Amino acid sequence: MRSNRKATDHTMPVSESLSLRLYSDTRPHLKQIATLQKGLILVYKGRELVGEGTGFGVPVARYRNRTYFSSSSTGLVFQKDHCTMAIKQFNLDTIYELRLSDTRIENRTLRTFARRLSELYEKHRHWRPILQQSLLNRLGMRNSFVPTKPAGKVTVNYRICDSIIHVQVDVMLSDRSHLQKVCILNEQSSRSFNKYFDSEGTTLLNSQIGAWDRVEADWACLTNEGDEAGFRLWKVHGATLYRGREFTNATLDWIGLDFELGPKTTRFEYDIEVFEGVKPK
Repeated sequence: MRSNRKATDHTMPVSESLSLRLYSDTRPHLKQIATLQKGLILVYKGRELVGEGTGFGVPVARYRNRTYFSSSSTGLVFQKDHCTMAIKQFNLDTIYELRLSDTRIENRTLRTFARRLSELYEKHRHWRPILQQSLLNRLGMRNSFVPTKPAGKVTVNYRICDSIIHVQVDVMLSDRSHLQKVCILNEQSSRSFNKYFDSEGTTLLNSQIGAWDRVEADWACLTNEGDEAGFRLWKVHGATLYRGREFTNATLDWIGLDFELGPKTTRFEYDIEVFEGVKPK
């Protein structure tokens, strides 16, 4: 799936109404992450439900001073033993930056301020209402994804059998000396999914879900109030599972269940169940 080849897409049916789609380029080109690679996109009755989410199984590497994303990839899709196999190798060749107007923030004080905003947003729930993207906009700051020397590659194997996606992640980074964590994102649209529930009986709607909160339950689901379609992930030993949701009309539209891995992780496996109509038990 190289960006310099003709773009392709593969749609893989799960049921009459539900399917999964994988693009070779960075489609769908939506909002801030238009130039970034996506994972598996959930499709319900022909409508993509990803919004500004990344899709299922997308790697991000966070170093001490930089966070790496992917804007190019290679891959293939084929059938094996009555299952669909999709392999996508993500090149971690793009970094996230915060810019003041059209200028990269190089001043040490400003960079420290930007980093602290990010840390506060992740760690302190009561700060979140005043740390939304609108605040950064008012300060003249904006997010930017900038091509850079690759930090390495992450190969993601998706094995799709009926309603279960088995995901295998192989992390191949050239330098781990300042690596803090690797995140595997599993995100779709917050317009399409606004209900969270888990094995402990917790049920949350819309803003109650929060922007970044740890999941303590054995499994967690995201669906809509009508239970038309949804997906479930299970906790995995050695990784931390988080739930998150952000929605504003102008800038943000994602919801997800994301894994956080330690810096020494080289391989990670987990399952995703996609479903329609029936709530998992």
